[in-house]
Formats: sequence, C-alpha cells, structure tokens
Amino acid sequence: MKPNFKVRDPDYKTRVSNDFSRQGLMQTLGAKIVSIDPGKVSISMEIHDGLTQQHGYFHAGATSAIADSAAGYAAFTLFEVGAQVMTTEYKLNLLNPASGPKLIARGEIIKSGRTLSIARSDVFSITEAGEIHVATGLFSLIKLH
Repeated sequence: MKPNFKVRDPDYKTRVSNDFSRQGLMQTLGAKIVSIDPGKVSISMEIHDGLTQQHGYFHAGATSAIADSAAGYAAFTLFEVGAQVMTTEYKLNLLNPASGPKLIARGEIIKSGRTLSIARSDVFSITEAGEIHVATGLFSLIKLH
C-alpha cells in the first residue's frame, strides 16, 4: 500500500522549483528537476568532463549530490510554507559504475514526520540499453522553521 501524504502547500511545485534554482551546486553540476509530486522528486544530470572520475564514470560525489537533493526535495514537497529542509544523515550504497550520458535520481519519502522525515533515493544511469541501478541511499531530513 502506498502512503497517502498530506500536501500542506497547494503551490508546492513552484516552491520546490524556486528553492532548487537557488542551489549553486546543482547549477554547477548541470542538474535539473525532472518531476515533482507529493513525496517524490526526480533530478537528472548529464555527463561532462567536470563530473567524472579517473575511469570516465560519474564521480560518486556528483552521484550522491543529486541523490541527496532528490530525497531532500521529496520531503520538502510535504512541508508547509516557511519551512526549510536539511539533510541530517545519509548512507549511500554504490551498486554499479555510473556510466552513460545521463543519471536520474528518484527521491521518495518513506515517512514524513513533524520534525524528521525519512526518504530513499535511487540513482540510475540512463543508457541506450535502458536504466542501470547505480546507487541507493537512505536519508534523514529535518524540517527547520
């Protein structure tokens, strides 16, 4: 059974988009929001030389950055106007080399609490052959007023 999350701001999509546009790191990475739904956010990023490690794959730091933002903004979709989100802890497992022209991180809320939210974020390489699961993480996020 899918959780039924309460949206506290009818204009949450605009609020998430505006907040995301102020993130310098996401701009530096070339990351873009793909979708915003209650308790879910997807972020994509295309490969370029500035995002790779020595073997030509996406660097784990870039992979984890979009995973973190997808999880954080998934929580943010359920917050009331005026509340902010910050990550307090996360664990990311790297499952496969992050290759291909593009990555997509799909953040989804597991539990939305009064103060703490728990989310997962899965990152996939988008290749001609299809999606390859490259990372999965569990995130703790705090609501700040």
